Amino acid sequence: MPTVELRDIETHADRRAVLALRSGQGQDRYLGSMKSHFEDAAAEPRAKPRMWSVHDGDQLVGFVMISDGIEQLDEDLVGPYYLWRLLIDREFQGRGYGRATIDAIVDYLRDRPGADILFTSCAPGDGSPQRFYLRYGFKLTGEQKWGEDILRLDLGTS
Repeated sequence: MPTVELRDIETHADRRAVLALRSGQGQDRYLGSMKSHFEDAAAEPRAKPRMWSVHDGDQLVGFVMISDGIEQLDEDLVGPYYLWRLLIDREFQGRGYGRATIDAIVDYLRDRPGADILFTSCAPGDGSPQRFYLRYGFKLTGEQKWGEDILRLDLGTS
């Protein structure tokens, strides 16, 4: 299994590289565009967005965005720690990079205050990441938001 490094997106070159990432067949309807991820983060600062590029050595393989410690939850937010977006470029899918990325997020969260659960959400269907999340260890909560199922990963058992 690969090991990945989460790197802050700090420069215009970093952002351009991430914007060039491509989703796999049928995944667009679940992920939206790369540009929309940056727009979502800018539009919702209450969600405490934290974005990283995902690297295997010098090779950019993906992008991930979490809510990093939401201080005040309301009906529009899930958290305090929420996996907003995870995209592994279609060229690198099926090689363990998604699992390695969640492993890296879990490692990051171990030192964060109150980080005992990582939430995410997705709709079921062809191209949905739901089976991947369930195989990783996320559990369906029985709740829905935004037309998506809410899933939780208990960080003490991941």
